[in-house]
Order: sequence, then C-alpha cells, then structure tokens
Amino acid sequence: MSAPNTFAKPGAAISLRDFARRRAAVERCELCSKEIGAIHDHLFEPVRRNLVCSCEGCALLFTAQADAKFRRVPNLSRYLPGFQLADAQWNSLLIPIEMAFFFYSTPLERMVAFYPSPAGATESLLALDTWDEVVASNSILKQLQPDVEALLVNRVGASHGVPAEYYIVPIDECYKLVGVIRLHWHGLSGGTEMWREIGKFFAELKQKASVPREATNA
Repeated sequence: MSAPNTFAKPGAAISLRDFARRRAAVERCELCSKEIGAIHDHLFEPVRRNLVCSCEGCALLFTAQADAKFRRVPNLSRYLPGFQLADAQWNSLLIPIEMAFFFYSTPLERMVAFYPSPAGATESLLALDTWDEVVASNSILKQLQPDVEALLVNRVGASHGVPAEYYIVPIDECYKLVGVIRLHWHGLSGGTEMWREIGKFFAELKQKASVPREATNA
C-alpha cells in the first residue's frame, strides 16, 4: 500500500477550511457574486476537486454538461438498507478506519477512495478487483454520477453489533462530514464531542435520505 495522499490537490485542507468559513458568512454565488440563501446549489470542479457555492442560475448552466469545468452537485441522498458488503471485502478495500467514501474521478478515469481524518480526507489505495465484486453485488452503484456522487460507508461500531450504514450521497455531504471531524477532533481518538457530532450527522442524513426500491434487495 502506497503512502496516503491528502484529499484533492495541494491546498485541499485550506479549501475545506475556506468552505466552512464561507458557510458562516453572507453566502454569495462564487461565479456571479449574487447573494444566495443558506441552502443553495454547489458545483464541483473535478480537476482540482474544489467545491464552490452557486446560485440556481449558474448551477443550471452546468447541468448535464459532462465536459464542463464544473459539474452540478445533485441534492438527493439515498439510504441503502440492503447493501451487501462482507467483512472480508471491506478489509480488502484497504481502508484503515471504519468510515470512507468512494466516487469515480473523471480526470483519473478510475474509482477513488477516501477516509476522513483530523487532517482532512485522506486517499487510500483502492483494490479494484474487490470494488468490482462489490458493484456486482450492488447494482445500484452503477447509477453513481461521476465526480459528484459517492458511496458513503459508516461501519463504526459494526464490530460491536451496530449495523453498518451505506448511502449514495452528493459529494458535498462528504465534504460536510470531513469538516465535522476536522472541526471537532480533540486528543488521540477524536473526543466525545466529535463522536456525538458524527452521530448527529448520520442521524440527519438518514432522516432526509430516500430509500430506492432496488436498494432493499441490492
């Protein structure tokens, strides 16, 4: 396994901090400077893996344009209660912790895997043979939109009988989770506050997520 890389390109951690700060200030479209509400569209820049806030008008410009500089991030999260992933398959994916997200990178032309850490999101070498097995058992993964949708896995507590959770989420939800961990991490293990905030994040995600019919029998 090669040494892990930080999420995105050099300066990715700064981008994540800037993203968190922007949400606390007056929100404006980063393309046209129009003032926008707290709930708004996001655009994703695949080459730099940069997330930007957008008004609806600018977001519409990049809808369904696969070769554009930016791609519009969808707003639908899907909970996958019937997702099939054996412990041996998970271990073969070479993720050092029990939480990760996976998406297809068009600039790299392959699936990539990241796990959250106090330093940001860190890339892990993805065993593609195992990933192909996971897709074969879960056909809904073929619906993932490149760059802007991810499989989000939460297996924290699985070894203690807590059911694992699997979601297909917009990429900005992954940014949000990484930001929660960076903001609230304390000490060596993260601290009580961080784990409480992670629990809150997934509780809110599950509440708003839809359940596709095919996901119950994946």
